[in-house]
Amino acid sequence: MRKAAEIVLLNEERAKLLQLARSKTVSVRLARRAQIVLGAADGLDNHTIAAQVGVGRVQVGRWRNRYIEGGLAAIEQDLPRGGRPVKVDAAQIVRLTTQTLPANATQWSTRSMAAQVGVSDTTVLRVWRQHGLKPHRVRGFKVSRDPQFVEKLEDIVGLYMSPPDHALVLCCDEKSQVQALDRTQPGLPMKKGRAATMTHDYKRNGTTTLFAALNVLDGQVIAQCQQRHRHIEWLKFLRQIERETPADKELHLIADNYATHKHPAVQRWLAKRPRIHMHFTPTSASWLNMVERFFRDITVERLRRGVFTSVPELVAAIDDYIAHHNTNPKPFIWTKSARDILQKVIRANSRLSSKQNEALH
Repeated sequence: MRKAAEIVLLNEERAKLLQLARSKTVSVRLARRAQIVLGAADGLDNHTIAAQVGVGRVQVGRWRNRYIEGGLAAIEQDLPRGGRPVKVDAAQIVRLTTQTLPANATQWSTRSMAAQVGVSDTTVLRVWRQHGLKPHRVRGFKVSRDPQFVEKLEDIVGLYMSPPDHALVLCCDEKSQVQALDRTQPGLPMKKGRAATMTHDYKRNGTTTLFAALNVLDGQVIAQCQQRHRHIEWLKFLRQIERETPADKELHLIADNYATHKHPAVQRWLAKRPRIHMHFTPTSASWLNMVERFFRDITVERLRRGVFTSVPELVAAIDDYIAHHNTNPKPFIWTKSARDILQKVIRANSRLSSKQNEALH
């Protein structure tokens, strides 16, 4: 009678096999193979191991021999299966994905690409993952065409990275048309295994405009809500900034090119207050104004999923959020130099120009 080959394990090998055999995260097949090797190392024959593990005697003998020949690495993976290997032209999939479009759609899907090249959709997905391709996603962009872009960029980034002494730098803007939305039906709260629910439709109960000024130094926010956003309301907000800031400090206010910010009445008011200096961002470059980051936070954390039955209720929620923010404010730290930003914009402009030239030809 043939005797099964013996397996002698070192302490480290036994510990690793025990870990695999007891693990709840590895595959069932690998855990079973580890149990087979451990049984063989304990001197059990193939019939006994097969009965304990629940597989055939031939399979036990196979994994016993493979461990003897190749150790742990030999049982972690199956041997290559027979048959003709599938030929996948990954370069063609990448080329089609990046340089062409399907006949009836604006982007490729795994199924449409699979039908095009004659492979499975999982194969296409694997190639896309290997090359970092996500055709279903698109990123928005807007390159500024402001003729004074460089001067304005250096001015504002200079205020962020090297603010003047004895002065405050405030990023100002208005978030207009903030809607008081009430849901048509009450949602369900989040619980284990289920996300919170909210109806997709809503009832509009009016709007408000949030004026905000973010202190670059400490993250404090000066804010007020008003019904409209004309130059009259902007002037009212500027007066609030003047009242709530130290009178002995110069004020450098960063704002966008909205017409109300440059209204003649506003300019006359500013001319009488030499301590207030206006700095305007380049056109199509609102990302240079750090108050937009605060607007993003209040939208995500308080407004987007809020339920408001009236404008006063919405305004009260905004005021509470800002009051809570100001109890422990944290400034946003600007790290990108004007030179780095400018180089990125130059690269974007060159790509846009090349694409336009290709379209013309």
